[in-house]
Amino acid sequence: MIVGELRHGQLSIIDRLRETVRLSEGLSDNGELTESAKARAIDCLSRFGERLRDMQAASVRAAGTNALRRARNSESFMAEAEAALGQSIEVISGIEEARLIFIGVAQSLPPNAGLRLVLDIGGGSTELILGEGPKPKALESLALGCVAMTEKFFANGHLSKQGFDEARLAASLELRPVKAFFRDAIDIEAIGTSGTSISTEAVARELGIIESNELTPAAVEALIDTVIEIEDVSRLALPGLSDQRAQVWPGGLAILVELLTVLRIDKLRISDGALREGLLYDHLGRLQHEDARERSVRAMASRYNVDEAQARRVARTATSLLAQCADRWKLSSRLAASMLDWSSQLHEIGLDISHDGYQRHGAYIAANADLPGFPRLEQSMLAFLIANQREALASDMSDILPRARHQESLRLALLLRLAVSLNRSRSSIALPQIILVVEQFTLDLKFPQGWLSDNPLTVADLAREQRYLRPAGYDLNYE
Repeated sequence: MIVGELRHGQLSIIDRLRETVRLSEGLSDNGELTESAKARAIDCLSRFGERLRDMQAASVRAAGTNALRRARNSESFMAEAEAALGQSIEVISGIEEARLIFIGVAQSLPPNAGLRLVLDIGGGSTELILGEGPKPKALESLALGCVAMTEKFFANGHLSKQGFDEARLAASLELRPVKAFFRDAIDIEAIGTSGTSISTEAVARELGIIESNELTPAAVEALIDTVIEIEDVSRLALPGLSDQRAQVWPGGLAILVELLTVLRIDKLRISDGALREGLLYDHLGRLQHEDARERSVRAMASRYNVDEAQARRVARTATSLLAQCADRWKLSSRLAASMLDWSSQLHEIGLDISHDGYQRHGAYIAANADLPGFPRLEQSMLAFLIANQREALASDMSDILPRARHQESLRLALLLRLAVSLNRSRSSIALPQIILVVEQFTLDLKFPQGWLSDNPLTVADLAREQRYLRPAGYDLNYE
């Protein structure tokens, strides 16, 4: 956990807390989290939650990474984890993790207008990010983690040359499909961050293998030779290496040396900034209206040739309807308003493929595109809203969204549907004032006298909506 405070327009880091949980260590072959791993995580989150309550933190952002992306039974665990922390937890994609890591590095080092390649070896995945200045240009998340690598190739703690050779081969094969994207740039600054890189640099410096905070392939090779001579993880005690890091360090070393070799990195500079710092600065950007999600929405709308005027009309209507029912339907959160606005802006992206079933095309795009700034849950909600803007409503959301988000997402979809229907004429003439009154499962629309009789197509659309909403348990009335 990292704690920051905004002082005179600048973010100051005032505290860092770290506990080793190794959630990925408790992930079975079939994707189930073990009870012991879940217990370690809950205990840690309980302590962090207590600290947050004591300091009365004004704004909190929590993220889950590789282990939660892979876990099959994560939904029940997430509910318990959020209760322990007292905050909601985002599960972010590997690409989003890479983007946030780059932000953390960029904010932790002096500005550099040239190219930077950032390497982050985590417990369950390795992120590669090529950026220029403050912005990432290419991002990749690989299924290479120090925990999984150590468990697979150094079973029972046995350290051998054969184990390292096999681990290095596996890492090299994983890197082969992406190496061309990251190694052919000229005058590139390579930066390593997070536990494996930081610990390796510290050990190499303590042993006198290097004099600066830059790692070389020769230095890492020398450390591998040292580790092989020790023969057993239980005896892996080196200056600069914590006992907890030692348990997974061999797998991390195998990944690190192949990264340097395959990507042709002569010197690797070490940075303390990584995912946590990236989350903090990205969150600050959201609070200061520099939200990466809004940039992603604008970029997608442009890419798929969205009719901006129509998108604005739908968004205005949806916002007006939301304002009238937010309290009654418990949709007062900033996220609810943002999701409705973003889905309004992107509701027609599927038209660039085909008019027939364009809502399904649009939902597929939204669900599977790289959308910087969007955690997995929010991207799934966006796709759900786009998919359900017209025609039959989804009857089963269990495979799309967690149960806790079902009612909220369905109600936002109902508001988007009404906004789309009411603006179907694509007229530049503004709609009249429309009053929406909702109860738990009813929606009553009131129009100015005579307006409906002058707009028979809208009446036909509303009648169709009545039929679509009934199977979902909602009644629509209008007058």
